[in-house]
Formats: sequence, structure tokens, C-alpha cells
Amino acid sequence: MDVGVFIPIGNNGWLISKTSPQYKPSFDMNKEVVQKAEQYDMDFALSMIKLRGFGGDTEFWDYNLESFTLMAGLAAVTSKIKLYATAATLVMPPAIVARMAATIDSISHGRFGVNLITGWQRPEYSQMGMWPGDEFFSSRYGYLGEYIKVCKELWETGSSDFKGEHFQMDDCRMKPMPESKIPIICAGQSDAGMAFSAEHADYNFCFGKGVNTPTAFAPTAERLKVVADEKGRKVGSVVLIMVIADDTDEKAMEKWQMYKDGKDQSALDWMTQQGAMDKKSGKDTNIRDMTDPTSAVNLNMGTLVGSYASVAAMLDEIDTVPGCEGVLLTFDDFIQGMDDYGQKIQPLMKSRQHIKTAVVA
Repeated sequence: MDVGVFIPIGNNGWLISKTSPQYKPSFDMNKEVVQKAEQYDMDFALSMIKLRGFGGDTEFWDYNLESFTLMAGLAAVTSKIKLYATAATLVMPPAIVARMAATIDSISHGRFGVNLITGWQRPEYSQMGMWPGDEFFSSRYGYLGEYIKVCKELWETGSSDFKGEHFQMDDCRMKPMPESKIPIICAGQSDAGMAFSAEHADYNFCFGKGVNTPTAFAPTAERLKVVADEKGRKVGSVVLIMVIADDTDEKAMEKWQMYKDGKDQSALDWMTQQGAMDKKSGKDTNIRDMTDPTSAVNLNMGTLVGSYASVAAMLDEIDTVPGCEGVLLTFDDFIQGMDDYGQKIQPLMKSRQHIKTAVVA
């Protein structure tokens, strides 16, 4: 099982709380996180893209770096870890994304991939006058299907004459082509999203569920496998998980409770409101039910809370889920969390015994 880190490109990471670590994103911080990930032989790092946050007392995600330029910088200061940037496809033409990807492929010497998103939060795009209308909710995977076809034609042949409903290329040229295949990640959860990933992606993100229920995402991974089998393709699931660890289970749970007690309710309410705007595509957004009190404070992503040994054992459970090829980790405190993972958790994982670079501190 590959292990990656979802780097903190937005302020406060993935905790929507007034009592969690508070910070603004910077290149230096993300460089430190990714270089630690490389030091501990993690397999990949991925950055999201967010063009407008959710406000509240913590100004949650109101501060965000841009994904491609950040990963280009990180490609120049790393040597072996795989790097993924996220393309906001509504505002980034496919020929431009294809060229940027080819450039970062050159910087990284073949370590670069792209995460494609359709865009679901209207204010991100309407603030720039670039929201195509709410009918986009139901047509966005048709749009994304044409988008990736243009990108792949340019990457594989250096030219595209693609003609479709959304894109019309006129002898579009792009050279140099990437030296390596550009892997594609998507995060489709609806039927349409899963169908897109099954046809076009190499990996599909799915979202962990609950607290200390590491295999709860298994039905989603099975759904993807069924759809991919129908397409005659192999597409791996990568599950998103937050780690909150400490010396003991009790200390870790105390931190988790403190974060929940400090939840930024106004930011959570705004997020829920925006997620509810999509009434047509089967709720295929990254926002789930924010009313669940057990874990709303971190977008209700799957959360592993416990001692280093407990977290290691639960990560090993994730590795047993059929179709799961990776886990994408977030942390409450990213700098400390990276060291705790590399020095205290990974050495205890049976699924990572091939990693010899770190020892228990």
C-alpha cells in the first residue's frame, strides 16, 4: 500500500476548529512537510486547489496557495517522491494544464501527476465571473471526459484536433511531450464520477468514514472495482484519512475532543450550505454531512485517533481492503505529525516493513 500526504496548501489544514493548530500556508511550510515525507520514504504528496474559503472565526481556507506553481517549486527541491497537483478545470484550459504538467514532469524527471476536479462550489467561480450556470452540476463529467481526452492527446502525440461539445481544438500543438506517463487521479463518488474514474483515471480517491473504523470505505472501493472491471481497466482506490496520534490512546482522544469542542460552526454551516447546492449529480462533492457531531470538525473524513501503535495497526487494516492501493494522510499538526508518522508509526506497520529509513524514536 502506498502512503501519501495531503499537504497543507490551505490555512489550518483540514481541521475546522478554533482549538486546533492555527497557521497560514507557505511554500516553506509545505517544503518542510514534503521533504520530511521524502525522508521517511512516503510514496507521494498531493496538493488540492481551493479558490475561495468558508470564512468563520478561523477564516477557514480563506488563505490558499496555487497547486501547480507550488508543486513546481517542490519538484525542484525533492528527488524521489511523486508529486500531484490539482487542476481546477473550469478555469484552466486543458491545453494549458497539459503544458504545465509537461513542464513539471521535466522539473521532477518523471515524478508528476494530475488530480482533476470538476468544481462544485459556485462562489469559487462566480466571484470571477466564470461559473457556467447550475446546469453544470449535471453535465460536469461530460465536460471532464472531453478535458482529459485533450490532455492525453497532447501528452501522447504532441497535438490535438479534438472536437466536442465543450472543447474544439484546431491543430493544437504541445512540445516537448512528457518523458513519463502522467498519472491521473479523480475523486468521483457518484455513479457518474465513478464511471469517469473507471474510464480515464489511474486512481480514485474515496473518503474514509467515522472514527477508528479504518475499513469503513470498503464498499466504495468495491463499487469502483465493479465499474472498472466493466471497462476492462484496473483503477486503484486511495482513501483519505486524518491521523491524530499521541503516546497513548487517551492523550490522542483528548486532543480530538478538544478540536471538536472548538469547532468553527459558522464555517461548517457555510460549507454545508455550499455542498447542498448540487441537487443534480448525486452529491458528488468532497463535502459530506457536516451535521454529524462525531467528526464534522474535519469534513467527516475517516479519522484514526490513538497511540502510535494503535494508529499503525489501523493503517495496516486499511491495507487489507481489496482494491485499496494507497492512503492519503492528513494530520492535526503537520510538522509534528510527519515526524510522528515517520519515526513512531511507520516502523510499527506490517505493511511498511520494506521501509528501513526510520526507527522508533
